[in-house]
Amino acid sequence: MIDVHRLRILSEVARHGSFNKAATALLCTPSAVSQQIAALERTLGADVVNRSTRGVELTEPGRLLVEAAEAIAAELQHVQQQISELSSTTAKLTIATFTSGGRRLLPDALTRLCAEHPELEVAILQCEPEESLPLVRSGQADIALAYHFDGPPPVRPDDRSGLEWTALMIDPMWLVLPPGHRFTAAPELHFADLAEERWVLGCLKTAGYVRDHSALAGFDLRVSCSATDYFFALSLVGAGVGICMLPQMALDQVPPGLSIVPLAHPSPFRHIGIVVSQRRSSAVQPYIDLLAAELQSAALHI
Repeated sequence: MIDVHRLRILSEVARHGSFNKAATALLCTPSAVSQQIAALERTLGADVVNRSTRGVELTEPGRLLVEAAEAIAAELQHVQQQISELSSTTAKLTIATFTSGGRRLLPDALTRLCAEHPELEVAILQCEPEESLPLVRSGQADIALAYHFDGPPPVRPDDRSGLEWTALMIDPMWLVLPPGHRFTAAPELHFADLAEERWVLGCLKTAGYVRDHSALAGFDLRVSCSATDYFFALSLVGAGVGICMLPQMALDQVPPGLSIVPLAHPSPFRHIGIVVSQRRSSAVQPYIDLLAAELQSAALHI
């Protein structure tokens, strides 16, 4: 029989990519981690990791085990949450959201929810999708407002994550130009038009997206600053340091004097949606349903 404790150790090895880092997280020695992984492999009769001087990578059996470990942990968290609800007299809904989505969509959506359910205790966690989805999977959040760029959504019907994705809206990316820029009056711009521009990047994930599109347009991105805050990036654009790309949802942050120009097709955009767990508690289901409906309504007015 597979040892659940060894599954946890394998999950930490997968998360950190090395025995040493996993040992630090587990408060034990690298040797102990290695021994437990070796014992797990003997039980299975198959390797679960490939070892090299660069670290460790999961084999296909190892990947299947980590998926199973995540499902087991989520199920235990779900049961613990249900037990807590049995002894609690206070209804609680935990929402995870990325910053611009929370600022533009959540307030209107929460107004009706809080008005109709004054007994509800709302907790909001501000985090990016790579953090919020695991929170929903583990039961630490009931619903997440998330986004992704090109490709399929982060949750697919055929995966084993136990999560469900509901699309809300498309959020186009726009260019923001400094005062007096030569393209200020342009009706729209292609990425190829921007080969000589210097850029201020206001989000790490947006940075990779901009680099991909510039590469497709045939030029290397010239970056003046890689920031993690749109307000800071916009202040640098205002100073003439460079141009930046901003999601439509964040355009209300653009200060007077800067110009906003759309990108020509095929223009980049983000997909925004709601993520919930398939194992969500029946006690919070009515609140999730109402919040989801209100978020869909709010998205129509962006």
